Amino acid sequence: MDYRIEKDTMGEIKVPNDKYWGAQTERSFENFKIGIEKMPSEIINAFAELKKACAIVNNDLGRMDKARTDAIAKACDEILEGKLEGNFPLVVWQTGSGTQSNMNMNEVISNRAMEIMGADFRAKPATDAPNFVHPNDHVNKGQSSNDTYPTALRIALVLELQKQILPAIERLEKTLDKKTAEFAKIVKIGRTHLQDATPLTLGQEFSGYAHMLKASKAQIIASIPFLTELAIGGTAVGTGLNSHPKFSELVSAQLNKQTSTKYAFVSHPNKFHGLTSHDAEVFLSGALNGLAANMMKIANDIRWLASGPRSGIGEINIPENEPGSSIMPGKVNPTQCEAVTMVAVQVAGNHASVAFGASQGNFELNVFKPVIAYNLLQAIKLLSDSIISFDEHCASGISANEEKISKLMKESLMLVTALNPHIGYAKAAQIAKTAHHNGTTLREEAINSGFLTAEEFDKWVIPENMIAPHE
Repeated sequence: MDYRIEKDTMGEIKVPNDKYWGAQTERSFENFKIGIEKMPSEIINAFAELKKACAIVNNDLGRMDKARTDAIAKACDEILEGKLEGNFPLVVWQTGSGTQSNMNMNEVISNRAMEIMGADFRAKPATDAPNFVHPNDHVNKGQSSNDTYPTALRIALVLELQKQILPAIERLEKTLDKKTAEFAKIVKIGRTHLQDATPLTLGQEFSGYAHMLKASKAQIIASIPFLTELAIGGTAVGTGLNSHPKFSELVSAQLNKQTSTKYAFVSHPNKFHGLTSHDAEVFLSGALNGLAANMMKIANDIRWLASGPRSGIGEINIPENEPGSSIMPGKVNPTQCEAVTMVAVQVAGNHASVAFGASQGNFELNVFKPVIAYNLLQAIKLLSDSIISFDEHCASGISANEEKISKLMKESLMLVTALNPHIGYAKAAQIAKTAHHNGTTLREEAINSGFLTAEEFDKWVIPENMIAPHE
């Protein structure tokens, strides 16, 4: 491999000649060969938006010339377009401030900017040349890793919530609303503790699932106002040293112009909070964990209701997507449900990592930022993808097995609950227990008990009348 020599404050180091990164990136690449988890692409793109906005604002404030500003902005655009892919090799498991990823961005942008301005960055133009772009003095001007990384994280989170998770939730929510209406008149037996309970409609059951998603969506949206508060302008410890008093406010406004955000970014009202705390990220992580719990519940219920199909509950039919066994011919499994439940388990683990990492905000800086970023963005991606897959390959194709539903409802002993207001709990319980012991029907034992007539039983025990309160 062809190498060039790069220098930084630590001395000289060999860097691959076909890459735009510099000495600090190379040192991190060599020193942290830990795992396979690379810095998420969403963070890279958010950094590109941020560096572009900072350059433009520095120019507006008279702190950087137009030529360098334009070159930096163009290099950032190329990152967003994927043209510089392969130049961001660093892993999550690096410095906890994300300093090395910030410098990776600075080095790539500065070298590409010099190239855009007609300089050979490998030969390094003179530091006083008009086409020289320094990674710290120009690309990182008025910034610190300590304020840029948490800012990039929040930019990434807000954009990904808007682009991925909220549309995915709304898609499945719409499907479940449709199934609620479709199943509105299908009366079935309810279940609590995995035992028979009083009747409800299949539509009512599905309405509960739909409302779970509505609640999760509301909780996620509630986190966004806190996530739009950006730490940029706080620099090293929150004081804003080497930044301009208007820098944070202007960068936030510039980001609102650049990005497709529906939610306006604002300057964090307290930069000391912005650098040392990630409570807003924990709030979001909790909402994502709640969504994962709801998806676990929905997927588990669906696979129970579809179980069998002949020896289980079998009240609904789910799409048959692929063979379920390498030995049992014709077997089909609830694979989409299983995928969702595995994602839910992973997200729960991610939430534990985020919450623990956020609790480690020692003094003026939290140094668990990359792991918080990785776990949150992975949770958003996994939940979004699994919800869309579950909707497309399972939920949208669910149908009711009305014959099985009717059979199970008629056999249930819990219809006896309708007799409580007429003969009392104790007598109704006696009828149900006798029917269960003798293997007979409720109607038979109710009549045999002498507590009511056949006509009264038929008048009072009507499943369709048991699905809502009555005066």
